[in-house]
Amino acid sequence: MLFQFPAAIQLGLDTGKLVQVISKGVPIGQVREVATGHFAGHAIGVTGLDPLTGFSSLPLLQATTAVIGVGVAATAALAAVNLYQTIKLRQDVTALRLEVKDGFIDLKQALRDQGLEVIEHIDRVAEDVEFRHHRTILARAYGLFNQATIRLQSALTVQDLARRNADINSVRDMMFEALADYDNPQLLNNTNAAGYIRRRECVWAIQQAIAFTYQLQGEQTSVSHRLETLCTTIRRDSVTAVNQIDSQSELDFLFPELVRIHDHDLQALNLWQTQIDWVQTLDSDEIRLLNRSELNPVDLKMSGTGSLLEVPSEQTLYEELQPKSNPATLCNQLRLMMAPDMRLEYASVISQQAQSNDLKALTMDKLQAASDYTIANLYHYFQPEEGVLSRETT
Repeated sequence: MLFQFPAAIQLGLDTGKLVQVISKGVPIGQVREVATGHFAGHAIGVTGLDPLTGFSSLPLLQATTAVIGVGVAATAALAAVNLYQTIKLRQDVTALRLEVKDGFIDLKQALRDQGLEVIEHIDRVAEDVEFRHHRTILARAYGLFNQATIRLQSALTVQDLARRNADINSVRDMMFEALADYDNPQLLNNTNAAGYIRRRECVWAIQQAIAFTYQLQGEQTSVSHRLETLCTTIRRDSVTAVNQIDSQSELDFLFPELVRIHDHDLQALNLWQTQIDWVQTLDSDEIRLLNRSELNPVDLKMSGTGSLLEVPSEQTLYEELQPKSNPATLCNQLRLMMAPDMRLEYASVISQQAQSNDLKALTMDKLQAASDYTIANLYHYFQPEEGVLSRETT
């Protein structure tokens, strides 16, 4: 993660006249003068973070459910909307090469180069009665959310503070109404692991938008609380998705996606929350030195947009791990990544089994220092799940 500062600010940082603010061990996008401690400026962007689930990504995430469908997804269909393809589709939407209508895009046009099997699968999904019911709910919810974002833009032009806050309150009510539809348990009935995570990603995107409305009103405590809750939700939903994996194709889809969410989305949310919490530690004089506009989430500059898209590093990592791993180990690695508290449980099982097998080198101290990959491998060695991809209760 690398902050981008204006040239003058960067020069001050390079010469030691300015210093970047660190809060709870996390660098944030604010800069102080070393001599006086006064705020000198803020970052204009961040590179190295490219979240999938920002609220501007909602229509894309929703659209891909029209490929995944309900029930068991075809292998070719999942490959057509995997992490790489989703990022590619996002570029096309951003560049206006694809039109969003009712929260969906014409996937037959977007994926026409993926082969006849994928196109035929999209047609079958479109005819599925259960998915058509889901699509009706999602289209209505997206329309409401889209109206809310348009209304929010208008609200920000209102000069009277009371009226402005009233309008933002109304916008938030609309977003909560849309969230209720996206969070509808009916949308998760009979969904496969890939479909589950894409539906939940839509929920996360709206929750971020709701947090942003609180920030616009200066409700920093509410923002921090919602972001903390959202991060917990993302981790829990991710583990739930792993526990639903039933096929190799679902694992192929989910592993890179969840690593991306962990390394980018959760990190971006953590950065946002850290900055919010830091502001609340400032005294009144320091707060007056800050321009309110600087307290908005830092723009996350996405490298490579509009250029030849490289294979995501998360996909490369998965391809490297696959030959020397098995599905159960990879699933366990995802669980440990998203639920770090499980490390103690896994390490305890490994330690007990190691002692029973007179493997004295596997002490708890060494296990605590081991990587998630090592823990996952050792756990599977002592607790093999033959023929099972997941189905582990957490």
